[in-house]
Amino acid sequence: MEVAKHQTARRRRFLWIAGPALLAAATLAAAIGRGAMHKPPEVGQQPVYEVSEGPLTISVTETGTIQARDQVVIRSEVEGSTTILTLVPEGTFVKKGDLLVELDASKLQDSKVDQEIRVQNAEAAFVSATENLAVVKNQAQSDVDQAELALQFAREDLKKYQEGDYPNQLKELESRITLAEQTRQQAEDKLHWSQILFDEKYLAETELKSDQLAVRKAQLDVELARSNLALLKDYTNKRTLEKLQSDVKQAEMALDRAKRKAKADIVQAESTLKARELEFTREKDKLQKIEQQIAKAKIFAPTSGQVVYATSAEVSRPGRNVQPLAEGQQVRERQELIYLPTGSTFMMQVSIHESSLEKVRIGLPAKVTVDALAGKSFAGRVSSIAPLPDAESMFMNPDLKVYKTQIQITGTADLLRSGMTCRAEIVVEQYESAIYVPIQCVVRVNGQTTAFVQKPGGIEARPVEIGLDNNRMVRIVSGLRVGEKVLLNPPLDTSGGGRNGQTTGARSGSQADTVRPRTSGAPPGPPLVPEGTAPAPPVAGAEASQPGPARPRGNWGNLSADEKQKMRERFEKMSPEEREAIRQRMRQQFGGSGLPDQGPPEESQR
Repeated sequence: MEVAKHQTARRRRFLWIAGPALLAAATLAAAIGRGAMHKPPEVGQQPVYEVSEGPLTISVTETGTIQARDQVVIRSEVEGSTTILTLVPEGTFVKKGDLLVELDASKLQDSKVDQEIRVQNAEAAFVSATENLAVVKNQAQSDVDQAELALQFAREDLKKYQEGDYPNQLKELESRITLAEQTRQQAEDKLHWSQILFDEKYLAETELKSDQLAVRKAQLDVELARSNLALLKDYTNKRTLEKLQSDVKQAEMALDRAKRKAKADIVQAESTLKARELEFTREKDKLQKIEQQIAKAKIFAPTSGQVVYATSAEVSRPGRNVQPLAEGQQVRERQELIYLPTGSTFMMQVSIHESSLEKVRIGLPAKVTVDALAGKSFAGRVSSIAPLPDAESMFMNPDLKVYKTQIQITGTADLLRSGMTCRAEIVVEQYESAIYVPIQCVVRVNGQTTAFVQKPGGIEARPVEIGLDNNRMVRIVSGLRVGEKVLLNPPLDTSGGGRNGQTTGARSGSQADTVRPRTSGAPPGPPLVPEGTAPAPPVAGAEASQPGPARPRGNWGNLSADEKQKMRERFEKMSPEEREAIRQRMRQQFGGSGLPDQGPPEESQR
């Protein structure tokens, strides 16, 4: 840890010290180059290329991996992440039903025990809810029957009173009145004769008073009977009738309550039963799912074939850091583990950059070469192109958009194996005879593709029509003739100096820029020249017409005296190692001999 920190600190100090020096050296190199612009190279000294005619192939070359065309993909179906306990060695020929992978299922076994307990509890609750529903239905029926019987009795009591009790009581009281009146009449008659006999002195006074008392008693009995009859009609009958009618109404309401309560109790018991049943079913499904997950922890071969790890194909992809499949490794659900090829045919999967999509299309032929099989090539054809860019590549680098493309390799190839690194050259167009020049010979001037043709009297800027390119050569449709010589480093300043459309060679990036031919599709890279042709050195002070690091701009003559003095002081204070590093950097960037030993131009002149 301390060593790493020390190294980091040293790198930071180096960058802090060397940064200004590099900047100064770069500005100095630019000033040297700008100074050379005052003397444009002569026409005969500029590197040129003679326009050629011959076979030309427009193609796109990409690297990829070999995969079986027909194969069974074995994935992990265990939820979440789990660990590989046992793994069949890669390259093993397995038969259908052989064990390929065993995943760790210890947590699933513990979950199974807990789930079995939940299933038993849910089953007990379900049985209890079932019996409770039967009890609730029985009790509800009993309550309803009892309420109906009470209503029936209340109605019968009302009818019995209206049709029986009340008429009988009424007749009884009326008969008592009749009997009391007759008894009173008899007592009055007896009293009348007793009075006559008492007046004739035939009856004692005591007997007379006794007869008088009997008349009085009989009269009271009549009044009492009449009072009881009036009481029955005016009070007892009304009260009893209202009470019996109220009993009937209450019994009807009690019956309605009993029915509603019975229905509610039954519905609640049924709902509880259904909930317990669903819970029981869910717990059983969970247990079944856990058992299935435990069973899926052992992956068996669905068919016979040779085992190929899924990571073997991924490891060979550039920019990918994929850990090889091994025992003890963590795998996730739906992760591809093993490929089992089911045939002897293969395909190649490559990633096409978005800039090449305009060239590549389905059906184009391709030449496939394998790194492990030197000297052998296989024919193929583009079979599919993904409609959307690869999401994984975009996640790793948002600026990189590539499209997965499959190339079917025709015929059978016994030497091919899944996961081999290969290269495919997709042939876009082939010309038996075409006029072509290197890509760097063509620039765009005021929106027009232009080539600079060397003439005895100077340089002629000539508009040309171009076709496709193969990242080295571009096809010339019109504008150039075979044998003409064009500048490999065309000037960028076309604003003046020449006659009849000719230019002297001084250039400025404001008027022209390098051009990529239409539908070039390839990412930027160093331009190539035909075999046997030396690469052209850069024109002094020129802005790079081919891809590469941006060249610093500036002119030593435009600097102030103070700035020049500071530049000289910085250059003089550099150590020999720093000066050599700057020269190496300049050689790589400008292709020349690096910085001159004598320092800035003015110093060298002095």
